[in-house]
Amino acid sequence: MVLDPAAARGLSQAALPRRAHVCLLTGAEAGTDTWATAVAIGAGAVLQMPEQEGELIRELAEAVEAARDEGRGGEVGQVIAVIGGSGGAGVSLFAAALAQSAADALLVDLDPWGGGIDLLMGCENLPGLRWPDLSLQGGRLAWLAVRDGLPRHRGISLLSGTRRGQELDCGAVGALIDAGRRGAVTVVCDLPRRLTDAVQVALDRADLVVLVCPCDVRSCAATATIVPVLATINPNLGLVVRGPSPGGLRAAEVADIAGVPLLASMRVQPRLVEQLEHGGLRLRRRSPLAAAARRVLALLPNSTAVPGGRAA
Repeated sequence: MVLDPAAARGLSQAALPRRAHVCLLTGAEAGTDTWATAVAIGAGAVLQMPEQEGELIRELAEAVEAARDEGRGGEVGQVIAVIGGSGGAGVSLFAAALAQSAADALLVDLDPWGGGIDLLMGCENLPGLRWPDLSLQGGRLAWLAVRDGLPRHRGISLLSGTRRGQELDCGAVGALIDAGRRGAVTVVCDLPRRLTDAVQVALDRADLVVLVCPCDVRSCAATATIVPVLATINPNLGLVVRGPSPGGLRAAEVADIAGVPLLASMRVQPRLVEQLEHGGLRLRRRSPLAAAARRVLALLPNSTAVPGGRAA
């Protein structure tokens, strides 16, 4: 509800029940009487126009989100953080597969030196915000505004890095994840192994942290070294093991050595690298990658996977 001072005074005199998301707008700096009226009616904000037009837009967006949340019965989205147990584990690929397999997803690229996950998805030419374009004011982002500003590819909203690396602001990362959660979408975070402040924010907010590990001895050893560090940030850890297994090591053995539950394992997917070089990831329903992604998504409450995954 948006009121001018006269309407606010009338509302105060009528002694009507208070309601959320009331804004009182003034054309000049608010005086004592205006503030007293705002307190009397329970206004959430007193804004001077046009100087505080941006704050009004944010208040309206939050009111819309609150109404949507009420209509959903308070349903929120789930957050999955994907990180490599070793270098070259295929983290971005599995994060992309999770996003493509979810009913509605936000894919967040948190590797500032990875060249941009939009390249892997094959949507680098789509218009929309990338990390350098994201300007955060007020510590909160409205999901509807975020969704409308981001590239959307095959049903996925994504925020990608660019070809020029830059460190990410941890406040912006937290605000983006929170916006996706409030929007009731599955938020998938693609993390580097370097535990920056931004990465730790994503790990802390995650409902599930997925470690991806190749099925070889050295990768297994590397995964075992990072598990205790991750567990201090978020104990909800699980392992996805990626083939091939050149020495005959089994996925269950990798999980035992790493000391985390095995969520899924997947064999080699033929011609995948070639596909990524020519148009980006197109997840096929019966592929090992899609099957592993669906198994992980099935572990999350309120997370709906697309039956069989999205068609290529």
